[in-house]
Amino acid sequence: MKTLAAVSDIHGNLPALEAVVADIVSKNVDSIVNLGDHISGPLWPKETIQFLMKQNWVQISGNHDRQLIARDPHHHGLSDRYAFQVLDDREKEWLRQLPSHARPDDDVLLFHGTPSSDTAYLMESIEHGKTSLASRSEIRKRLGSMRSPVMLCGHTHVQRIVEVDEDAVVVNPGSVGLPAYKDEVPEPHVIESGSPHARYALLRYDKKWTVELISVPYDSPHAAAQARKNNRPDWATALLTGYTK
Repeated sequence: MKTLAAVSDIHGNLPALEAVVADIVSKNVDSIVNLGDHISGPLWPKETIQFLMKQNWVQISGNHDRQLIARDPHHHGLSDRYAFQVLDDREKEWLRQLPSHARPDDDVLLFHGTPSSDTAYLMESIEHGKTSLASRSEIRKRLGSMRSPVMLCGHTHVQRIVEVDEDAVVVNPGSVGLPAYKDEVPEPHVIESGSPHARYALLRYDKKWTVELISVPYDSPHAAAQARKNNRPDWATALLTGYTK
C-alpha cells in the first residue's frame, strides 16, 4: 500500500499548516504534495514560506504564487501585497521556480485550478453568487485532454471528490488556511465551508485508490487575531467561522 497526503491553499496560515502536518505525520504517509497558493494573505507569509522551503514535498504554483512574482507590485491586491512585502530574493526565486503541474506518480497529476488555467474553477460553477457542483460533462470539458487515474487540484478551497470517468477521479483537498472567502472573478461570489477547520486529503493505493477528506481543528482564534492585527476583519470572520459574514 502507498499513501499520499495532499494539501492546498495554505495562504500563510502557519498554525493551520502545522496542525495538518502533525496529523499527516501521525498517519505515516509516504509523501506529501502541495497544490499552491502558499502564502498570500495577512497572516504569516514569511514564516510559512520558510517552512515550505525546508520540505521535500512535491510543490506546485497557484495563481497567487504566480501573481506575486509576475504582477507589478503596484497592482497587487491586499493579500498579495502583504505577502510580497516580506519576501526576500531567495524566497521570490523559490516561488518563481515552482512548476504549474507535476506528476509525483504515474497515476497522479497535480495542478492548481484546471490543467489549462490556475484561475479557473474545475468542479464548481457559480450561480447567484454561490458555487455549486458542476456537471460531470462540464468538468470533463474543463479537463480537456488531460487524464490521470487521480487528479489533484485546489483553488476553490472546497473539499470534493468527483469520479469523472470509471478510471479517473478528481480530488480537491480543500484549504489548509482559509475556509471562506469572497471573490469578484469571474463574477461576484462567495466560498464558505461552514467551519474553521484546516483541511487536507489522504489517498491510499492498494489495488485501487481510496480517498479520505480530513478536517483538523487548530487555534483559529489565534489566526483570526493575526488577521485583525493586520487590518483584515474579513479574514478574521472567515477564519473563526468558515463563513464570510
